[in-house]
Amino acid sequence: MNETASPSISPQPGPAATCLPAIPAGIKAVVFDFDGTLGDTTPSHEQALRAALTPHGVGLDHDWYRGHVGLSIHDLLDALPGGRHLPHEKIIAQSRAHLLATVHSITPVPYVIALLRHARRAGLPCAVASGASRLLVHPGLHALGLTREFAAVVVREDVTKGKPAPDLYLLAARRLEVPPRHCLAVDDARDGVTSARTAGMHVITVVDGHLADDAEPATTPPRPEGSVR
Repeated sequence: MNETASPSISPQPGPAATCLPAIPAGIKAVVFDFDGTLGDTTPSHEQALRAALTPHGVGLDHDWYRGHVGLSIHDLLDALPGGRHLPHEKIIAQSRAHLLATVHSITPVPYVIALLRHARRAGLPCAVASGASRLLVHPGLHALGLTREFAAVVVREDVTKGKPAPDLYLLAARRLEVPPRHCLAVDDARDGVTSARTAGMHVITVVDGHLADDAEPATTPPRPEGSVR
């Protein structure tokens, strides 16, 4: 890759573009989270998990769930108080069945889609780095009409450790053949932001559907722990 710094890329004038942060100088690729970032899926995921837990006599606190958004459902159940003793595979199957039945109703997050379109017009390769399963991410991208926009799609099954570990973002950068320090990550969840920042990427956060430039500097990217599956 050419290491020469490139100028920052400003959005073209338009209703959505006027609210988009400029893509920082030196960025050569953009990596997007999926749930809550490209697609407004957080309420449906919360509802599906709550419905799957109810037959087991376990409630799902709204604030607790929102504080753990970004984790895969496996990691959520491990973190849930009392969750490790539950039948994970049964709960996951029930939750995914609900989500797949409603995948057609996923709505995009407009400002994130505007940033994606802008990045593609600028010639930047884009990838997805999602902590969710490929069983949900690929149908979700198809429902949003975004399948052709991404040169790589990395999901939870592709790495040993999910977010907040940096593995998903590091693998996405490798597949794009762009050093992490030249990648811009876009994520809505605390663990996702931590993952991207630890990977050494510049970060834009999604807050209530809007984009905010993350001012905290990226760290030196570590090597991903464990082998990539």
